[in-house]
Amino acid sequence: MIEVALFGAGRIGKIHAANLAAQPGVRFKYVVDVNADAAATLAALHGGTVATVETALADPAVKAVVIASSSDTHADLILLAAAAGKAIFCEKPVDLTVARARACAAAVAAAGVPCMIGFQRRYDPTFAAVKARIAAGEIGTPEMLIVTSRDPGAPPVGYILVSGGIFKDMLIHDFDIFRWILDDEAVSVHATGSCLTDPAIGEAGDLDSTAVTIRTAKGRLCQINTSRRAAYGYDQRFEILGSAGMLQAGNHKPTEVTSHTAVNVSEDKPEHFFLERYRVAYANEMAHFFDAISNGTALRTTVDDGLKALELAEAATTSWREGRVVTL
Repeated sequence: MIEVALFGAGRIGKIHAANLAAQPGVRFKYVVDVNADAAATLAALHGGTVATVETALADPAVKAVVIASSSDTHADLILLAAAAGKAIFCEKPVDLTVARARACAAAVAAAGVPCMIGFQRRYDPTFAAVKARIAAGEIGTPEMLIVTSRDPGAPPVGYILVSGGIFKDMLIHDFDIFRWILDDEAVSVHATGSCLTDPAIGEAGDLDSTAVTIRTAKGRLCQINTSRRAAYGYDQRFEILGSAGMLQAGNHKPTEVTSHTAVNVSEDKPEHFFLERYRVAYANEMAHFFDAISNGTALRTTVDDGLKALELAEAATTSWREGRVVTL
């Protein structure tokens, strides 16, 4: 039995709690959150106990931790969990600064503990199928990746102020997809953006619409376009052009029914937001984490992947602020 401590009882913490509680051979033991009521509610739902950070990490029966707290707490908790010898699952980002993310990667390596970062899109069946078909040679040599990533609406400005900015908060997933799909590293990044959906986001010093161009070590190209507002739902698509063809990964919809009438042809809008779109991916990634702990399976998304994505987010932020191409 693997006993687990969960840090964070908010929106994503609830998703991870349900998924880890569903894993065979796993016991949901502790919930830690600054919001005592939220922690108590989640603990009661899954048979856990509310605890402090110190209590949870000092318990030798706890073999793993799931970090789903606010972004500015991730690095501290990774460092403490690694020092305590716990296996670690942590939501993105590793930290909001590259220096601390590097410190986390070094601490994890020194402790010799598994540390998985929650880039759930790699565990989505549609995206994973595209990756497998690329690997099988279906479209020859990949040459260009186009990523579209649009939220149905922006988060509150209070969240924006502590998020690290759109490149570290929203695009960090797209930077991970870029590295995973092309199996390549960036050598240059050019990012630009605007505030088109809410002036308050601009007043907070951030963007809500961006365009990023990346050139890789192998000369491949990637373009990422993002927006905090898509009136029709959560828009998550990409296409990969290769020497022998192209593969596309489209949106998921609540149903696949298409209506044909004398008035129009219609189908469902995309899933409303990421919790609906990636419900299967979240379950798959948690199953993968505990499989890695139990059976020694290699982690698909490591702390080093989190560091690489953050380095790209930092480069994009610098490119936008300074109006120049950033070389890595």
